[in-house]
Order: sequence, then structure tokens, then C-alpha cells
Amino acid sequence: MASPIVDHLAELTGFRDRDVLDVTLVGAFKDLLDPQSLAIYRCIGEAGDQRWMTRARQERDQAVPSADSAWAEPDTLPRAQEWPEHLRCFAKQEVVVSGAAPRALTLFPLSTDRELVGVLEIETEEPLKPESQRVVQSILRIYRNFQALLDYSERDALTGLLNRKTFDEAFMKSALGESSQFGQLQGDERRHAAAPNTWIGVIDIDHFKSVNDTYGHLIGDEVLLLLARLMRNSFRIHDRLYRFGGEEFVVLVRCGHADDARVAFERLRHNVESFEFPQVGRITVSVGYTSVQEGDSPTAAFERADKAVYHAKGNGRNQVHCHADLVQQGSLEAEAKVGDIEFF
Repeated sequence: MASPIVDHLAELTGFRDRDVLDVTLVGAFKDLLDPQSLAIYRCIGEAGDQRWMTRARQERDQAVPSADSAWAEPDTLPRAQEWPEHLRCFAKQEVVVSGAAPRALTLFPLSTDRELVGVLEIETEEPLKPESQRVVQSILRIYRNFQALLDYSERDALTGLLNRKTFDEAFMKSALGESSQFGQLQGDERRHAAAPNTWIGVIDIDHFKSVNDTYGHLIGDEVLLLLARLMRNSFRIHDRLYRFGGEEFVVLVRCGHADDARVAFERLRHNVESFEFPQVGRITVSVGYTSVQEGDSPTAAFERADKAVYHAKGNGRNQVHCHADLVQQGSLEAEAKVGDIEFF
């Protein structure tokens, strides 16, 4: 078994895409254990309304895994308490074995250095033997360590949000309308894969310099940490949250309609305005956003959203503005499409 394990570990650590990482992990265990089925479920949502999202699932006779769409509505997913054994595995971070021949389940907790992630489910005819359980747990430790390396290179050290250097690649995936995991999933295996529109929002803390000047940088850092938490609570699991540096944050949001995007950004603005920051009290944010258009570049889309932010800050702050609406109102000038070149 040593050689196949080495081969699969090499493949597992050969990707820097988290979606592909889960798909590869499921494929590796399928080859090594020949189970009836395997699945990775992520526990998402707030306490009291947590749901199970399928990150990758593969039956014995399936060539490629299936998965829930990254933008599936949480209300359509199973509630955490509907799967009590999975919830026990997740909450207590312990291996759970249930059932007997011809259907036995072995559940393994998945976590990173930053958070509890979910559960790996392995279905076999007979309960998984202790030796096989140890192999699985060893590979999951490598999985966890590799996730930690990804976090180190891709996340902002203070807030834990994604950092700026990961933005361009995620933007292009969003512009294509599909998560990278669907590059490995084919045909009917793409579940709920209709791509919605993508919007980019730029968020700037109002008067943040005065917070640092008045209370010091340690309190300023605490404000940034709490804002990052409010962002996580305001947006959905599939939305990408970034800190670009200083008090500037960026969000990639997938929504079906323009009104949905406005509601999402207004929700953040309201949540920040209503929150009591320790020592500082109330702060506000200004938000500008724009739709990702066909042929858009990351720079062009960001600049449109950024201009909407400047308009908000110049007109009273604590506001949310859409670039297209400002252009239609005459408050901003329409721009020539990036990439258009006129030769003389």
C-alpha cells in the first residue's frame, strides 16, 4: 500500500486550489480503500442554523465526484441536527463508527489550524478496520498541514481573510461563473451549477485614521478583526472576503439579481453601524460595488467599485453605492471599455 499512498499524497499536495484539494482527497481514499462511497461535508452557517454542504461525494461506480454548488442556498441543504452522528463527529472532533454489514459508516473530523471544517464520511460493507482508520487519519494530518500552508500564503495574518495576491485568480473563476472544482466534475455531476452574476464590492472604514490616532494601533487592529468577523456573518459561505491592506476590504459576491447584491452590501453596512466596538464605540463603512462584466479584468472592476466608494465618502459616508447607478444618475462618467485600443 505504500506506493499508492505516496502517489496520492504527491497528487494531494500538488494543487493550491482548495476545491480541487477536496476532490483529490476523496479520489485518493476511493482508490486506497475501495469503499461503497465517500464524501466530504462542510458544516456551514451560524449556531442554531448550521447546514451540511457537500464538498465532494463519489460512489464506487462514479468516475468523478459530485458536489453541491458553491452558491447553493443554505435553506436547501440538510440541517446539521438531521445527521446527529455527523454532528457528533464534527462537534467533538472524534472518529464515529456506526452501522454494520452491509452498510457501515466511519466518520472522521476535518479541521484546519484556524477552524473546524467538517466531516469525511466513508461507507464500507464492513466497519473500517483499525489499520485502515490509522491510514486515513495519517493522510488527514497531512491534509491539515497542507491547509495550514495554504492559509499562510493566502490569508491576511491579522484578520484571517484572504489576501490581495489571491484576488486575481478568484476573480477570473468568478467571471467564468463556475468554481474551480467543476473543472473536474462533468455533465450531470454538476449539481445546481447554474451560475449567477458576480459583484465586487470595496469596503472602506470611515475615519479609520482617527481611530488609530485616538486609541492606538492595537485598538485599531481589534477594530479590523471585529470588522472581519462582521463580514463573515454578513455574507454567505461561498462569497470571497479579502483584506487588501489598511482599512480596505474587498468582497466577491455571487447573486442572481442586482437587488440581491445591494441587500448583501447594505446588510454589512447596517451590521457595522449597529455594532458597539469596545472602547471605540460606533464606526461606519462606505461601500462601492459593481457587476463583473464580460471581458472584465480584476483591475477594471476594482477601479469601478473604488470610484463608487470615493463617491460615498465624499457625500456623507456610511453609504452603499453601485457604480452603474451613479453613472446612470450622472454622478460618475461612464468609462471606455478596458482593452479597447485605438490605433493612429
